[in-house]
Amino acid sequence: MNTVDLPILLVDDEANMLRVMEAMLRREGFSTISAEDGRSALNVLQNQQIRIIVTDLKMPGIGGMTLLRECNTRYPDIPVIVVTAHGTIETAVEAMKIGAFDYITKPFDLSEIRHALLKAAAYFDKNASGFHPPVETDLIGPDANMPVHQTGLIAASKHMQQILQIVNRIADSPSTILLMGESGTGKELIAGLIHKRSARKDYPFIRVNCAAIPETLMESEFFGHERGAFTGAVTAKPGRFELADKGTLLLDEISEISSEVQVKLLRVIQEREFERVGGIRTIRVDVRLIAATNCNLDELVAEGSFRQDLFYRLNVVPIRLPPLRERPEDIPPLVNFFINRMNKRLNRNIRPVSSKVMDLFVKHDWPGNIRELENVIERAVLLCDSDELDRQCLPIDSVESGYEISALSSTENKWDLKNIVREKTASVEKKVLIQALDRTRGNVSRAAKLVGLSRKGFQLKLQRHSIDPKLHK
Repeated sequence: MNTVDLPILLVDDEANMLRVMEAMLRREGFSTISAEDGRSALNVLQNQQIRIIVTDLKMPGIGGMTLLRECNTRYPDIPVIVVTAHGTIETAVEAMKIGAFDYITKPFDLSEIRHALLKAAAYFDKNASGFHPPVETDLIGPDANMPVHQTGLIAASKHMQQILQIVNRIADSPSTILLMGESGTGKELIAGLIHKRSARKDYPFIRVNCAAIPETLMESEFFGHERGAFTGAVTAKPGRFELADKGTLLLDEISEISSEVQVKLLRVIQEREFERVGGIRTIRVDVRLIAATNCNLDELVAEGSFRQDLFYRLNVVPIRLPPLRERPEDIPPLVNFFINRMNKRLNRNIRPVSSKVMDLFVKHDWPGNIRELENVIERAVLLCDSDELDRQCLPIDSVESGYEISALSSTENKWDLKNIVREKTASVEKKVLIQALDRTRGNVSRAAKLVGLSRKGFQLKLQRHSIDPKLHK
């Protein structure tokens, strides 16, 4: 599926507004579909793949807030941008808390809506058919008897149980938390759980993907702007810190913020105050900050691309989420959970897998972690001819038996033998490096000796694979 070709769904009860927005967006190269109210929009979503939803709030029948709730539950992959003439902080907070990707107030400038759409498109294209945490998060674990119909967090393994114990201990504290782990390991789920377990649970939980924000607009996204602060700022707009007041702010992919914003972020963490772009009034906020990254911030500090003082401020309570290959006990319940989810989403009735097929899931390396696992199950449930997932339905093999899953889940040029060998070799090499560090409790010299490399050669390979030996002590 080429996500770029998917249209934007515009929802507004004012026909003139729809025509204006359609013309604006088509001149920018976007394709569009229009709906005059929430009910019509839901009918479109049932029959058409959509890239982004842009909806007005005040509409007869099913209004924008109701539509937002429905989309957040039934179509969590699609970012929803709310457009309203009633732009207050309270309205924005309510929309963001329900699950809006962004909001724009009328009258709006073309550059403002273009920026919001490009940001939402980047998010959708990166996460299409990926692993998206639901609004509500329950837990599965040895001591938990909670329902699983909405959960995406599986905690059957000892490693994850230990993380949940840490979450329970620190959830109600004001301390800043740094979540580390590979892409697809559930960092956003843990952040949401921390918020739900805290005294801030009735206040906003605001998420920001720092990688999806252009560098020139990052300061405005974080701290807001006043009217006329820059070209396109036709109205004042609060930033994410302001929206998250008294609640929790998750800054995902924190390594992507610019040096200039790093300085201002450090001030907010230290003093809990800031000014909007173009503003002179100091705004004080009470925000619990959670940062997340799949990068090694220690290395970025050493390179000079990330401020050391900011790193120390963020690294108050570090939590490393293990990749799926390090918690195989969680794979069977995850498989069953995703089969149940896909049965509902795709209107299928696939039975639980056999022990032989489950063994394939458990033995696979899962370099894409939970996102990859969900993708594989969705494709298998969709394409399987029977009510049971057998080996023929699954594009996976165990780690020992080959490369098939990476080839089938990638573009056609990855079938080139050289690419296959190169990628498989890199995957195996990374796994061996991690196992050596685990066995030596992060001792680089001993780990290098264990695999027959010099210390310098071992360190170079660690850098190449973005492996932090400190995380394996």
